[in-house]
Amino acid sequence: MESRKILAVDDDPEIREVLRLLLTGEGYQVVEAENGDAALKLLDNSIDLVILDVMMPGTSGYAACAEIRKQSAVPVLFLTAKSQDSDKSMGFTVGGDDYLVKPFSYSELISRVKAMLRRYCVYGAKAPEQNSRIRCCGNIEIDPDQCMVWQNGQEVALTRTEYSILYLMASHPKKIFTVQNIYESVWEEPYLYTSNNTVMVHIGNLRRKLGDDTQNNQIIQTVWGKGYRIG
Repeated sequence: MESRKILAVDDDPEIREVLRLLLTGEGYQVVEAENGDAALKLLDNSIDLVILDVMMPGTSGYAACAEIRKQSAVPVLFLTAKSQDSDKSMGFTVGGDDYLVKPFSYSELISRVKAMLRRYCVYGAKAPEQNSRIRCCGNIEIDPDQCMVWQNGQEVALTRTEYSILYLMASHPKKIFTVQNIYESVWEEPYLYTSNNTVMVHIGNLRRKLGDDTQNNQIIQTVWGKGYRIG
C-alpha cells in the first residue's frame, strides 16, 4: 500500500519530533514545517494530510489554513492549546476538518489521522470512484469521481468535510439527518454533545457557499427538533 505523506506544522521542535516519531511508527511519511509560511511552500499534491498548530510566529495556523483552502482540498487537523468553542469555530470556518487540543492522547491522534486519511484517500478526493453524478435541488450537481460540486454550472469550492456532508445528504434526499447521524457518518467517530457545534459550523459554511436562503433553506432544510435534509 502506498505510504501516505503528512505535513506536520508546529513552531515547537519537540512537538514536531513527537509527531514524526508517532507517524513514522505507523508507516507514514512526515514532512516538517516550523511555521505557516514554510508549510505553504511545502504544500503540493503529494501531501495527504496537514497537521497544523494555530499559534505560530508569522503566518498563524488559521491564516495558513485559509491559504491552503485556496489551492487544495487536503484535510487539515488543527493541533493546538486553544480549546474554547470560539477557537474551534474559527478553525472550522477557515476550512479545518478536525480539531485536537494539546496535550493530546497519542492513540486519539493516530485514530483521527487514520480516519481523515481514509475519508480523503480511500473514499474522497484521491479515490477513483465509479458512481454517476448526483443532482439535488435542480441546480446542484455532485461528481463523486472527482469530488466536485457545481451550482448552475459554476464550480463551488468546498472543503473535504463540507463536500462529505453534502454528498451524504444528497445521496439520501428524503432522509432527515440528525446531527448525530451526520457526525458519525462524516467524522466516523462516536458522537458527543459537544459535536453539535462542529456540525452546525460546517453546515453554516456549506449554506453560505451555496448561497442558501436562510429564510427558506431551499437547499439544506432545517427540520426543527429533528435535524437536516436536502430540500
